[in-house]
Amino acid sequence: MSDPVPFLTSFAQSLATMALYTEGHPARGRAIDGSFQHLKDLQAADPCPQFSFLGAEVIYRQLAIRELKDWGPGMRLANAGVQRLEFEPQVTREEYELFLDEVLARTSLSVVDSSEARHGRPSSIKFGAIGIRGDGKVLRADEQVLPTATIAYSFGEEADTVRWMHDEVASRGHLPLLEAETVVRALSVAMHGESQIVVPLVQLKEYDQYTTTHSLNVSVLTMALAEFLGLSAREVRTFGVAGLLHDLGKVRVPIEILNKPGKLTDDERTVIQRHPADGARLILESEQKLDLAAVVAYEHHIMIDGGGYPRRHYGRACHRASLLVHVCDVYDALRTNRPYRDAWEAEKTLAYIEERAGMEFEPQIATSFIAMMRNWERRVASITTPTLVPAIGGGESTVESGS
Repeated sequence: MSDPVPFLTSFAQSLATMALYTEGHPARGRAIDGSFQHLKDLQAADPCPQFSFLGAEVIYRQLAIRELKDWGPGMRLANAGVQRLEFEPQVTREEYELFLDEVLARTSLSVVDSSEARHGRPSSIKFGAIGIRGDGKVLRADEQVLPTATIAYSFGEEADTVRWMHDEVASRGHLPLLEAETVVRALSVAMHGESQIVVPLVQLKEYDQYTTTHSLNVSVLTMALAEFLGLSAREVRTFGVAGLLHDLGKVRVPIEILNKPGKLTDDERTVIQRHPADGARLILESEQKLDLAAVVAYEHHIMIDGGGYPRRHYGRACHRASLLVHVCDVYDALRTNRPYRDAWEAEKTLAYIEERAGMEFEPQIATSFIAMMRNWERRVASITTPTLVPAIGGGESTVESGS
Protein backbone atom coordinates (compact mmCIF):
# COMPACT_ATOMS: atom_id res chain seq x y z
CA MET A 1 0.00 0.00 0.00
CA SER A 2 1.33 3.46 -0.90
CA ASP A 3 2.30 5.81 1.93
CA PRO A 4 0.08 8.93 2.06
CA VAL A 5 1.74 10.42 5.16
CA PRO A 6 4.45 12.44 3.33
CA PHE A 7 1.82 14.03 1.10
CA LEU A 8 -0.55 14.90 3.95
CA THR A 9 2.33 16.33 5.99
CA SER A 10 3.44 18.53 3.07
CA PHE A 11 -0.20 19.47 2.46
CA ALA A 12 -0.50 20.80 6.04
CA GLN A 13 2.86 22.54 5.79
CA SER A 14 1.88 24.28 2.56
CA LEU A 15 -1.32 25.62 4.18
CA ALA A 16 0.69 26.92 7.13
CA THR A 17 3.18 28.61 4.80
CA MET A 18 0.41 30.16 2.69
CA ALA A 19 -1.12 31.63 5.83
CA LEU A 20 2.18 33.40 6.57
CA TYR A 21 3.18 34.66 3.12
CA THR A 22 1.24 36.53 0.46
CA GLU A 23 0.86 35.42 -3.13
CA GLY A 24 4.10 35.73 -5.10
CA HIS A 25 6.41 35.15 -2.12
CA PRO A 26 9.12 32.54 -2.92
CA ALA A 27 8.49 30.59 0.29
CA ARG A 28 4.83 30.23 -0.61
CA GLY A 29 5.66 28.97 -4.10
CA ARG A 30 8.24 26.50 -2.80
CA ALA A 31 5.77 25.05 -0.28
CA ILE A 32 3.10 24.55 -2.94
CA ASP A 33 5.61 23.06 -5.39
CA GLY A 34 6.87 20.63 -2.75
CA SER A 35 3.40 19.55 -1.73
CA PHE A 36 2.31 19.11 -5.35
CA GLN A 37 5.36 16.92 -5.98
CA HIS A 38 4.43 14.74 -2.99
CA LEU A 39 0.96 14.39 -4.50
CA LYS A 40 2.43 13.29 -7.82
CA ASP A 41 4.71 10.83 -6.00
CA LEU A 42 1.66 9.37 -4.26
CA GLN A 43 -0.26 9.19 -7.53
CA ALA A 44 2.55 7.21 -9.12
CA ALA A 45 1.38 4.30 -6.94
CA ASP A 46 -2.25 5.35 -6.47
CA PRO A 47 -3.61 7.43 -9.39
CA CYS A 48 -6.81 8.42 -7.53
CA PRO A 49 -5.97 8.83 -3.83
CA GLN A 50 -9.00 9.27 -1.58
CA PHE A 51 -9.05 10.62 1.96
CA SER A 52 -11.73 10.96 4.64
CA PHE A 53 -11.37 13.19 7.70
CA LEU A 54 -13.69 11.93 10.44
CA GLY A 55 -13.18 13.46 13.85
CA ALA A 56 -9.83 12.28 15.20
CA GLU A 57 -9.25 9.82 12.35
CA VAL A 58 -7.67 10.28 8.95
CA ILE A 59 -8.76 7.56 6.53
CA TYR A 60 -6.82 6.69 3.38
CA ARG A 61 -9.21 4.71 1.20
CA GLN A 62 -10.70 2.32 3.80
CA LEU A 63 -7.93 2.18 6.40
CA ALA A 64 -7.17 4.61 9.21
CA ILE A 65 -3.69 6.15 9.22
CA ARG A 66 -2.44 5.34 12.71
CA GLU A 67 0.41 7.87 12.54
CA LEU A 68 -2.10 10.70 12.04
CA LYS A 69 -4.62 9.87 14.78
CA ASP A 70 -5.72 13.14 16.45
CA TRP A 71 -4.05 15.04 13.57
CA GLY A 72 -4.92 18.70 14.03
CA PRO A 73 -5.15 19.64 10.32
CA GLY A 74 -7.50 16.72 9.69
CA MET A 75 -9.85 17.85 12.45
CA ARG A 76 -9.81 21.40 11.07
CA LEU A 77 -10.63 20.11 7.60
CA ALA A 78 -13.56 18.09 8.92
CA ASN A 79 -14.86 21.06 10.90
CA ALA A 80 -14.63 23.18 7.74
CA GLY A 81 -16.77 20.70 5.82
CA VAL A 82 -13.93 19.00 3.95
CA GLN A 83 -14.65 15.46 5.11
CA ARG A 84 -13.95 13.67 1.85
CA LEU A 85 -11.14 14.45 -0.60
CA GLU A 86 -10.25 12.83 -3.92
CA PHE A 87 -7.60 13.64 -6.52
CA GLU A 88 -7.91 12.56 -10.15
CA PRO A 89 -4.78 11.61 -12.13
CA GLN A 90 -4.84 14.71 -14.35
CA VAL A 91 -4.77 17.29 -11.54
CA THR A 92 -2.53 20.25 -12.45
CA ARG A 93 -0.30 22.50 -10.37
CA GLU A 94 -2.69 25.42 -11.01
CA GLU A 95 -5.72 23.44 -9.84
CA TYR A 96 -3.82 22.34 -6.76
CA GLU A 97 -2.94 25.91 -5.78
CA LEU A 98 -6.56 27.05 -6.27
CA PHE A 99 -7.68 24.13 -4.11
CA LEU A 100 -5.20 25.09 -1.38
CA ASP A 101 -6.47 28.69 -1.50
CA GLU A 102 -10.03 27.55 -0.96
CA VAL A 103 -9.13 25.12 1.83
CA LEU A 104 -7.14 27.86 3.56
CA ALA A 105 -10.13 30.18 3.33
CA ARG A 106 -12.44 27.55 4.79
CA THR A 107 -10.16 26.53 7.65
CA SER A 108 -9.35 30.15 8.56
CA LEU A 109 -13.06 31.10 8.46
CA SER A 110 -12.44 33.55 5.62
CA VAL A 111 -15.26 34.30 3.20
CA VAL A 112 -14.95 32.29 0.01
CA ASP A 113 -17.30 32.12 -2.94
CA SER A 114 -16.46 28.72 -4.32
CA SER A 115 -19.04 29.00 -7.10
CA GLU A 116 -17.21 32.06 -8.42
CA ALA A 117 -13.75 30.61 -7.83
CA ARG A 118 -14.53 27.44 -9.75
CA HIS A 119 -17.07 28.68 -12.31
CA GLY A 120 -16.20 27.35 -15.74
CA ARG A 121 -13.07 25.61 -14.49
CA PRO A 122 -13.20 21.80 -14.58
CA SER A 123 -11.52 20.56 -11.43
CA SER A 124 -9.69 17.29 -10.95
CA ILE A 125 -10.03 17.65 -7.18
CA LYS A 126 -13.30 16.68 -5.53
CA PHE A 127 -14.01 17.52 -1.92
CA GLY A 128 -16.88 18.17 0.44
CA ALA A 129 -19.05 16.70 3.16
CA ILE A 130 -19.83 13.02 3.32
CA GLY A 131 -23.35 12.10 2.27
CA ILE A 132 -25.13 8.90 1.36
CA ARG A 133 -26.47 7.56 -1.91
CA GLY A 134 -30.06 6.40 -1.81
CA ASP A 135 -33.06 6.39 -4.12
CA GLY A 136 -30.96 7.59 -7.03
CA LYS A 137 -29.72 10.84 -5.53
CA VAL A 138 -26.81 12.04 -3.46
CA LEU A 139 -27.54 13.40 -0.01
CA ARG A 140 -24.96 15.64 1.64
CA ALA A 141 -24.64 17.31 4.99
CA ASP A 142 -24.85 20.83 3.57
CA GLU A 143 -25.43 21.09 -0.16
CA GLN A 144 -25.51 24.90 -0.19
CA VAL A 145 -22.23 25.47 1.63
CA LEU A 146 -20.38 22.81 -0.36
CA PRO A 147 -21.47 22.98 -4.01
CA THR A 148 -18.25 21.26 -5.10
CA ALA A 149 -18.88 18.12 -3.02
CA THR A 150 -19.54 15.59 -5.76
CA ILE A 151 -18.39 12.39 -4.06
CA ALA A 152 -21.27 9.97 -3.50
CA TYR A 153 -21.15 8.04 -0.28
CA SER A 154 -21.72 4.31 -0.32
CA PHE A 155 -20.66 1.65 2.16
CA GLY A 156 -18.25 -0.04 -0.24
CA GLU A 157 -15.08 0.97 1.58
CA GLU A 158 -16.61 0.42 4.99
CA ALA A 159 -17.78 -3.05 3.93
CA ASP A 160 -14.28 -3.83 2.66
CA THR A 161 -12.88 -2.72 6.01
CA VAL A 162 -15.26 -4.97 7.94
CA ARG A 163 -14.34 -7.90 5.70
CA TRP A 164 -10.65 -7.15 6.26
CA MET A 165 -11.22 -6.96 10.03
CA HIS A 166 -12.86 -10.41 9.96
CA ASP A 167 -9.93 -11.77 7.95
CA GLU A 168 -7.46 -10.29 10.45
CA VAL A 169 -9.29 -11.92 13.36
CA ALA A 170 -9.61 -15.26 11.57
CA SER A 171 -5.99 -15.43 10.38
CA ARG A 172 -4.05 -13.57 13.08
CA GLY A 173 -6.37 -13.30 16.06
CA HIS A 174 -5.97 -9.51 15.91
CA LEU A 175 -8.94 -7.14 16.05
CA PRO A 176 -8.11 -3.67 14.63
CA LEU A 177 -9.85 -1.38 17.15
CA LEU A 178 -9.12 1.87 15.30
CA GLU A 179 -10.63 0.55 12.07
CA ALA A 180 -13.78 -0.60 13.89
CA GLU A 181 -14.20 2.82 15.51
CA THR A 182 -13.58 4.53 12.16
CA VAL A 183 -16.27 2.49 10.42
CA VAL A 184 -18.76 3.38 13.17
CA ARG A 185 -17.87 7.06 12.91
CA ALA A 186 -18.40 6.92 9.13
CA LEU A 187 -21.79 5.26 9.63
CA SER A 188 -22.73 7.95 12.13
CA VAL A 189 -21.81 10.70 9.66
CA ALA A 190 -23.93 9.03 6.98
CA MET A 191 -26.89 8.77 9.37
CA HIS A 192 -26.91 12.54 9.81
CA GLY A 193 -26.36 13.41 6.17
CA GLU A 194 -29.31 15.80 6.01
CA SER A 195 -28.97 17.22 9.53
CA GLN A 196 -31.57 14.65 10.55
CA ILE A 197 -31.39 10.98 11.25
CA VAL A 198 -31.28 8.70 8.22
CA VAL A 199 -31.12 4.92 8.58
CA PRO A 200 -28.92 3.72 5.68
CA LEU A 201 -29.18 -0.08 5.38
CA VAL A 202 -26.96 -2.13 3.10
CA GLN A 203 -28.66 -4.49 0.66
CA LEU A 204 -27.35 -8.04 0.46
CA LYS A 205 -26.03 -9.05 -2.96
CA GLU A 206 -24.53 -12.48 -2.28
CA TYR A 207 -25.11 -14.86 0.61
CA ASP A 208 -21.38 -14.98 1.31
CA GLN A 209 -21.51 -11.25 2.08
CA TYR A 210 -24.08 -11.68 4.83
CA THR A 211 -21.83 -11.19 7.86
CA THR A 212 -20.36 -8.01 6.39
CA THR A 213 -23.64 -6.33 5.44
CA HIS A 214 -25.42 -7.60 8.56
CA SER A 215 -22.70 -6.18 10.82
CA LEU A 216 -23.01 -2.75 9.18
CA ASN A 217 -26.80 -2.77 9.41
CA VAL A 218 -26.93 -3.87 13.04
CA SER A 219 -24.44 -1.13 13.92
CA VAL A 220 -26.56 1.53 12.14
CA LEU A 221 -29.82 0.29 13.65
CA THR A 222 -28.30 0.11 17.14
CA MET A 223 -26.99 3.68 16.93
CA ALA A 224 -30.32 4.91 15.59
CA LEU A 225 -32.19 3.19 18.43
CA ALA A 226 -29.73 4.50 21.02
CA GLU A 227 -30.30 8.05 19.75
CA PHE A 228 -34.05 7.48 19.69
CA LEU A 229 -33.84 6.48 23.37
CA GLY A 230 -31.88 9.63 24.22
CA LEU A 231 -28.49 8.10 24.99
CA SER A 232 -25.37 10.28 24.94
CA ALA A 233 -23.20 10.61 21.85
CA ARG A 234 -20.44 8.56 23.51
CA GLU A 235 -22.89 5.77 24.36
CA VAL A 236 -24.30 5.82 20.84
CA ARG A 237 -20.84 5.28 19.32
CA THR A 238 -19.89 2.64 21.90
CA PHE A 239 -23.11 0.73 21.25
CA GLY A 240 -22.44 1.11 17.51
CA VAL A 241 -19.05 -0.60 17.86
CA ALA A 242 -20.70 -3.39 19.86
CA GLY A 243 -23.29 -3.81 17.10
CA LEU A 244 -20.55 -3.92 14.45
CA LEU A 245 -18.69 -6.70 16.30
CA HIS A 246 -21.60 -8.70 17.71
CA ASP A 247 -21.19 -11.63 15.28
CA LEU A 248 -17.40 -11.70 15.25
CA GLY A 249 -17.41 -15.28 16.58
CA LYS A 250 -18.79 -16.48 13.25
CA VAL A 251 -15.26 -16.35 11.84
CA ARG A 252 -14.89 -19.70 13.65
CA VAL A 253 -17.96 -21.25 11.95
CA PRO A 254 -17.46 -23.08 8.61
CA ILE A 255 -19.17 -21.20 5.80
CA GLU A 256 -20.95 -24.34 4.60
CA ILE A 257 -22.81 -24.40 7.91
CA LEU A 258 -23.55 -20.68 7.87
CA ASN A 259 -25.00 -20.84 4.37
CA LYS A 260 -26.66 -24.25 4.57
CA PRO A 261 -30.01 -24.06 2.75
CA GLY A 262 -31.69 -26.79 4.78
CA LYS A 263 -32.27 -27.56 8.42
CA LEU A 264 -29.20 -27.77 10.64
CA THR A 265 -28.24 -31.02 12.31
CA ASP A 266 -27.80 -31.08 16.09
CA ASP A 267 -24.01 -31.02 15.67
CA GLU A 268 -24.18 -28.09 13.24
CA ARG A 269 -26.47 -26.19 15.59
CA THR A 270 -23.97 -26.76 18.41
CA VAL A 271 -21.21 -25.25 16.26
CA ILE A 272 -23.40 -22.23 15.41
CA GLN A 273 -24.34 -21.67 19.03
CA ARG A 274 -20.69 -21.39 20.05
CA HIS A 275 -20.25 -18.13 18.13
CA PRO A 276 -21.32 -15.75 20.96
CA ALA A 277 -18.75 -17.19 23.38
CA ASP A 278 -16.12 -17.37 20.64
CA GLY A 279 -16.77 -13.75 19.69
CA ALA A 280 -16.47 -12.51 23.27
CA ARG A 281 -13.24 -14.44 23.69
CA LEU A 282 -11.75 -13.10 20.45
CA ILE A 283 -12.59 -9.52 21.39
CA LEU A 284 -11.18 -9.71 24.91
CA GLU A 285 -8.01 -11.49 23.82
CA SER A 286 -7.35 -8.83 21.19
CA GLU A 287 -8.51 -5.55 22.76
CA GLN A 288 -9.27 -5.08 26.46
CA LYS A 289 -10.84 -1.66 25.82
CA LEU A 290 -13.74 -3.40 24.07
CA ASP A 291 -15.11 -5.08 27.17
CA LEU A 292 -18.65 -3.84 26.44
CA ALA A 293 -18.46 -5.19 22.88
CA ALA A 294 -17.34 -8.53 24.34
CA VAL A 295 -20.34 -8.58 26.69
CA VAL A 296 -22.70 -7.82 23.78
CA ALA A 297 -21.10 -10.49 21.59
CA TYR A 298 -21.73 -13.01 24.39
CA GLU A 299 -25.27 -11.89 25.26
CA HIS A 300 -26.87 -10.90 21.95
CA HIS A 301 -28.77 -14.21 21.57
CA ILE A 302 -29.99 -14.41 25.18
CA MET A 303 -33.71 -13.76 25.61
CA ILE A 304 -35.11 -11.95 28.62
CA ASP A 305 -37.21 -15.01 29.57
CA GLY A 306 -34.04 -17.08 29.93
CA GLY A 307 -34.20 -18.72 26.50
CA GLY A 308 -31.68 -18.40 23.73
CA TYR A 309 -27.99 -19.17 24.06
CA PRO A 310 -25.43 -19.49 25.60
CA ARG A 311 -27.32 -21.16 28.45
CA ARG A 312 -26.70 -19.40 31.76
CA HIS A 313 -26.17 -21.29 35.01
CA TYR A 314 -27.97 -18.57 36.95
CA GLY A 315 -30.35 -15.81 36.01
CA ARG A 316 -29.13 -12.26 35.54
CA ALA A 317 -30.13 -9.32 33.41
CA CYS A 318 -28.27 -8.67 30.17
CA HIS A 319 -26.53 -5.35 29.57
CA ARG A 320 -28.75 -2.70 28.01
CA ALA A 321 -26.50 -2.59 24.95
CA SER A 322 -27.11 -6.33 24.45
CA LEU A 323 -30.87 -5.76 24.58
CA LEU A 324 -30.63 -3.07 21.88
CA VAL A 325 -28.35 -5.14 19.66
CA HIS A 326 -30.57 -8.21 20.05
CA VAL A 327 -33.69 -6.55 18.63
CA CYS A 328 -31.69 -4.88 15.82
CA ASP A 329 -29.98 -8.19 15.04
CA VAL A 330 -33.28 -10.04 14.69
CA TYR A 331 -34.86 -7.27 12.61
CA ASP A 332 -32.06 -7.20 10.04
CA ALA A 333 -31.76 -11.01 9.94
CA LEU A 334 -35.46 -11.43 9.18
CA ARG A 335 -35.46 -8.60 6.61
CA THR A 336 -32.66 -10.29 4.61
CA ASN A 337 -32.88 -13.05 2.02
CA ARG A 338 -31.18 -16.19 3.28
CA PRO A 339 -30.51 -19.55 1.58
CA TYR A 340 -33.30 -21.20 3.58
CA ARG A 341 -36.03 -18.50 3.32
CA ASP A 342 -37.01 -15.24 1.66
CA ALA A 343 -36.79 -11.93 3.46
CA TRP A 344 -39.78 -10.89 5.52
CA GLU A 345 -41.64 -7.66 4.83
CA ALA A 346 -40.96 -4.85 7.29
CA GLU A 347 -44.42 -4.89 8.86
CA LYS A 348 -44.36 -8.67 9.38
CA THR A 349 -40.96 -8.34 11.07
CA LEU A 350 -42.15 -5.55 13.36
CA ALA A 351 -45.26 -7.57 14.22
CA TYR A 352 -43.03 -10.50 15.20
CA ILE A 353 -40.96 -8.24 17.48
CA GLU A 354 -44.14 -6.83 19.00
CA GLU A 355 -45.51 -10.34 19.63
CA ARG A 356 -42.26 -11.46 21.28
CA ALA A 357 -41.88 -8.40 23.52
CA GLY A 358 -41.71 -9.53 27.13
CA MET A 359 -40.46 -12.99 26.15
CA GLU A 360 -37.56 -12.61 23.74
CA PHE A 361 -37.18 -8.82 23.78
CA GLU A 362 -37.18 -6.28 26.58
CA PRO A 363 -40.65 -4.67 26.26
CA GLN A 364 -39.65 -0.99 26.38
CA ILE A 365 -36.82 -1.46 23.93
CA ALA A 366 -39.00 -3.51 21.55
CA THR A 367 -41.76 -0.88 21.71
CA SER A 368 -39.27 1.92 21.08
CA PHE A 369 -37.70 0.08 18.15
CA ILE A 370 -41.10 -0.50 16.52
CA ALA A 371 -42.05 3.16 17.00
CA MET A 372 -38.72 4.30 15.59
CA MET A 373 -38.96 2.16 12.46
CA ARG A 374 -42.55 3.15 11.78
CA ASN A 375 -41.82 6.84 12.36
CA TRP A 376 -38.71 6.76 10.19
CA GLU A 377 -39.93 4.44 7.44
CA ARG A 378 -39.46 7.11 4.78
CA ARG A 379 -35.95 7.87 6.03
CA VAL A 380 -34.59 4.35 5.61
CA ALA A 381 -32.21 4.48 2.65
CA SER A 382 -31.24 1.30 0.80
CA ILE A 383 -27.52 1.38 0.05
CA THR A 384 -26.11 -0.92 -2.61
CA THR A 385 -22.43 -1.57 -2.06
CA PRO A 386 -20.01 -2.38 -4.86
CA THR A 387 -19.40 -6.10 -5.35
CA LEU A 388 -17.29 -7.35 -2.49
CA VAL A 389 -14.79 -10.14 -2.19
CA PRO A 390 -16.76 -12.89 -0.41
CA ALA A 391 -16.75 -12.20 3.29
CA ILE A 392 -16.56 -14.69 6.10
CA GLY A 393 -19.76 -16.22 7.27
CA GLY A 394 -23.46 -15.89 7.10
CA GLY A 395 -26.21 -16.03 9.63
CA GLU A 396 -29.28 -17.80 10.73
CA SER A 397 -32.73 -16.51 11.51
CA THR A 398 -34.07 -16.54 15.01
CA VAL A 399 -37.28 -18.11 13.77
CA GLU A 400 -35.80 -21.02 11.84
CA SER A 401 -32.67 -21.92 13.76
CA GLY A 402 -32.71 -20.11 17.05
CA SER A 403 -30.07 -17.53 16.20
